Amino acid sequence: MTKAPQLTPANSPEENTLSTSLKDKLFIASQYLVPQHLLSRGVGALAATEIDWIKNPLIRAFIKQFDVNMSEAQRQNAEDFRCFNDFFTRELQDGARPLASGDNMILSPADGAVSQLGPIENGRIFQAKGQDYSLIELLGGDSDRAAPFMGGQFSTIYLSPKDYHRVHMPVTGTLREMIYVPGDLFSVNQTTAENVPRLFSRNERVVAIFDTELGQMAMVLVGAMIVAAVETVWHGLVTPPKRELRVTSYPSPEPITIEKGEEMGRFLLGSTVVLCFEKDKMHWQETLEAGSPLRMGESVGMTLE
Repeated sequence: MTKAPQLTPANSPEENTLSTSLKDKLFIASQYLVPQHLLSRGVGALAATEIDWIKNPLIRAFIKQFDVNMSEAQRQNAEDFRCFNDFFTRELQDGARPLASGDNMILSPADGAVSQLGPIENGRIFQAKGQDYSLIELLGGDSDRAAPFMGGQFSTIYLSPKDYHRVHMPVTGTLREMIYVPGDLFSVNQTTAENVPRLFSRNERVVAIFDTELGQMAMVLVGAMIVAAVETVWHGLVTPPKRELRVTSYPSPEPITIEKGEEMGRFLLGSTVVLCFEKDKMHWQETLEAGSPLRMGESVGMTLE
């Protein structure tokens, strides 16, 4: 009797691994090849259109594709929003994001998930396995600006497409300066974090430095592929006429103070927030680790007494 040949399963673990690896490599390669800023401007124009027959189907499709929870939003129908950007930065119903109680609590500034968190060691911030980047570069290339955060703590929070995309204050802070840093617009998911060197310090970003009861705090809103723009509550849309480094100081006697839990900015299409605190001022909640889900307003850390 002839023995029947053994068949290899079509989706064996080895083949799945090779397929995933190839997909990742092609995805990373495409990031370098596509015209990042041109593509982002095109998507930004589409997201800003107020034409009903364009924006309404687009919003409905996005809600379905990403399973967006509209029950917590103040406005819940596509027709209620002026444009896609208006939908994407939608406000929530009162009480949808209760703030953790306690004066020593540090709040999550956004919905999303922890990408990484921990100490800033030797002026470097951990990005992903085998990748890190310079604190000085992240904050715009000024060593004096970065000095207070040397040896401090950082957290990187990734906002997925379905998340609430307004960014709030972890603690009460008075704005010291805002720095617009031009750069690339790579995607900021886990695949790019593991494969694109210096991802968060090479992408376009807005850095806000606040004076707080914990010393200085840096909030970095990192742009990404097809992220049309970043807005802040004190400046509005951050779009300098030229794509060059711009530093804006906010001295007294007219300070801009934003209370803990209040909105400080928003993404027009989603991205990442990097928080930096000074040394020996706070610690992260022990339960947090890479991949931990977050909701704006919950406690992510505590001040050191």
